[in-house]
Amino acid sequence: YIGNRQAVSIIMDGLKRLEYRGYDSAGIAVYDETATIAVRRASGVRVEIISGLARITLDRPPVNVLTTAMMSDLAGSLRRVAANETVRIVRLDAAGKTFSAGVDVGDHLGDLLPAMMAALGDLFLAFARVPQPVVAVVQGPALGGGLEVVLGCDLVVASERATFGQPEIKLGVFAPPATVLLPRRIGLGAATGLLLTGESVSAAEARRLGIANEVFADEGFDAAAAAWIEKLLALSGSALRQAKRALRESHGIPVGKAHVLVHDIYMNELMATEDAHEGLRSFVEKRKAAWKHR
Repeated sequence: YIGNRQAVSIIMDGLKRLEYRGYDSAGIAVYDETATIAVRRASGVRVEIISGLARITLDRPPVNVLTTAMMSDLAGSLRRVAANETVRIVRLDAAGKTFSAGVDVGDHLGDLLPAMMAALGDLFLAFARVPQPVVAVVQGPALGGGLEVVLGCDLVVASERATFGQPEIKLGVFAPPATVLLPRRIGLGAATGLLLTGESVSAAEARRLGIANEVFADEGFDAAAAAWIEKLLALSGSALRQAKRALRESHGIPVGKAHVLVHDIYMNELMATEDAHEGLRSFVEKRKAAWKHR
């Protein structure tokens, strides 16, 4: 996992490891701007960090069912990339043709249930504490816990063949994280329809509802998703963090308090960054900004 002094040397085929710069105050490995780290956990979570992009991949074929151990490793991976100062964007995707068929039903049974629910709750606390924008790249069905993982992300790009649904009600249970997150994403009425019927929706409908931000053709989807994320990587990392913080912290509170909060973040946090001043100066001087991401 990222930041572990023993494990960080595991590098995937085809990736080049560049200059190592030591560890930061949190014990996280720090590399130069073009460096790569790649680690695969036995549970089925793979992590790469390349030039400011952390790529977390669900890799448990054939349909990336989420076990308790896998959710714990995913939460740990999110915490580690959140603490890595070189990471500007987090990409969360999945191997194979299915994003995720959800949480392992077997882990819901008997004495396994408390540990599974604890891991599920911890995972969404980890999502909530990632300061960088997290982008879900959904190439196929995202069902049950798979959709909940998508909802934990800030932005969603989907293939036209992706589907989204919370079928838990058909098993006599409901989806705890989706009960919290889905109304915040698409409104109470639409969320109620998905949660109480258990029916799935297409990628096009998911975009209309607000689950997905962009839908691309299945052919060439990987390249289209990568290009979409590159546009984010071209922006100031510090500005993205502050914008995400302002959105999250002002949401759901009274409008007057929200304006005061956002004003404070803008004046005392954003305008304390080098990039805010560089961006404004570059516009006036009619040149491309040289971001330092701080």
